[in-house]
Amino acid sequence: MVELAELEDPKTREVNEKHGDDHGVNLSKLRALAKRLKTQQELASRLWETDDTAARLLAILICRPKAFERDELDVMLREARTPKVHDWLVNYVVKKNPHSEELRLAWSADPDPVVASAGWALTTERVAKKPEGLDLAGLLDVIEAQMKEAPARLQWAMNHCLAQIGIEHPEHRTRAVDIGERLEVLKDYPTSPGCTSPFAPVWITEMVRRQHDT
Repeated sequence: MVELAELEDPKTREVNEKHGDDHGVNLSKLRALAKRLKTQQELASRLWETDDTAARLLAILICRPKAFERDELDVMLREARTPKVHDWLVNYVVKKNPHSEELRLAWSADPDPVVASAGWALTTERVAKKPEGLDLAGLLDVIEAQMKEAPARLQWAMNHCLAQIGIEHPEHRTRAVDIGERLEVLKDYPTSPGCTSPFAPVWITEMVRRQHDT
């Protein structure tokens, strides 16, 4: 904790706080610290218990993703107050855990929109890597009905799933683009030069073009 405090940078914190993340540690320096510590499950658990955002990010980097029980991960996700901790927990830990599919189903149906967004993130992963058994048309039905009015974090996750279906599954591409165009979610999202817009029709078109170019 002393070492993390020494890495604190006020300017980094100022930038992070605009995105809802209350820490000021440069992530490259955090990763370097994690590399030095290597995997330490017990230390990861103790760091998580501090409720400090930088400590929790470090915990995620040094834990053993497969060591967590299903209920532990459920509690951790609900405790993950900030967007970065939430995203890293889902991407670096839950996706590698044997209970990920069970959690995907439970979280997708959760009334808490932030928890539900984790379920959608896991669904997006399956759309890309293991679509067998997924009802893609059914997912598009839910997105079409609910994405427009969904709270921001959930909306973002549903939009990512919509784009992924359009990118990976040509038979659903026309409908995915059509849903995006009609709902206009993230249509005006500010996008840096050289980056792809998160507006689904633009995102899908650009990623498909790149696939054809490679």
